[in-house]
Amino acid sequence: MSDAAELGAFLKARRAALDPADLGLPAGVTHRRVKGLRREELAQLAGISVDYYTRLEQGRAKNVSDAILDALARALRLDAGEEAYLHNLAAPKRREQPAPQRIRPELQQLLDAIQAPAFVFGRYLEVLAWNALGGAVAFDFGNLEERNIARLSFLGDRGKALYPEWDAVSREVVANLRAESGRHPGDPELARLVDELSRASAEFRELWAEHAVREKAQGWKMLANPVVGELRLRYETLRLPDDPDQGLVIYHAEPGSESERALGLLASWVAEAPLTRANVKPS
Repeated sequence: MSDAAELGAFLKARRAALDPADLGLPAGVTHRRVKGLRREELAQLAGISVDYYTRLEQGRAKNVSDAILDALARALRLDAGEEAYLHNLAAPKRREQPAPQRIRPELQQLLDAIQAPAFVFGRYLEVLAWNALGGAVAFDFGNLEERNIARLSFLGDRGKALYPEWDAVSREVVANLRAESGRHPGDPELARLVDELSRASAEFRELWAEHAVREKAQGWKMLANPVVGELRLRYETLRLPDDPDQGLVIYHAEPGSESERALGLLASWVAEAPLTRANVKPS
C-alpha cells in the first residue's frame, strides 16, 4: 500500500473510532448505522472542505500542509504517537536502505551492569542485545535464531504461552509495529515482515487492519515465566539519542511485591554464561 493510501486508511480508521456523543454532537445525529463520525463532520471539526478531506481518505491528496495535519490530529483526538505517525505518512523522509543495526560495546556493558531484566530493540521490533536476566524473564534470546518480537509473538505458540493477558499484549505489539512503519514508510524489509505476519496469522491481520498506533514507551506486563511462575512487571523504554531507532527497555517489579521476590529468585538462577555478541560493533 502506498504512503498516501496508508494515510487515507489511517484517517478512516481513526474517524470510525470516534464516538459522536463524546464530541458533543446533538443526540439526533448520534444514532447511525456506521460507527464513528461522517466525513463531513470530521471535515467541519478540522476546518477543511469535505472534498479535500475525501481526497485525503482516498489517497488522492499530495503535499498536505502541517497546519492541516495538526487540525486533523486535533479533530481526531490523536495522542502524540498517533500524531507523529500521521505526519510521517504525509511527508515521509526517503533514505537509502539502512545498514544492519548493531549496538555499541559500551551499551552491552551497560546492559550487563543493570540488575534488572533489560534489552535493546531496533527497527521493526528486532531485539539487538539483552542481559542475562532479560533473556531469562521472557524469550530466551540467546538460544533463538529469530529475535523479532512481532514474529515471536504471532508465529507459533510462544507469545500466548508467555503472556497470560495475550489479547492486550497482541494489540500492543501490533500498535508498536505500526508506529515503526510510520518512521520507515516504504521500507521493503518492513513490508515483507508485515506481509509474512499477515499471511501466517489471522489475529495479526485483523489487528493490523485497525490501524492502531502506539509508541513502545511504558506500561505493565504479566509474564508466565517457566522457572518462577507469574510475574507482574513494569517496563520503561528509553530511546537512544544517537540512534532513535534503538530503544532500551528495562523491567522492574513493584517494591515488596510477590513479583519482586520471584524476580530475585530468578536472578539467582541465572547462569553466568557469556552472552551472544553478534550484534555488537567492534571497538
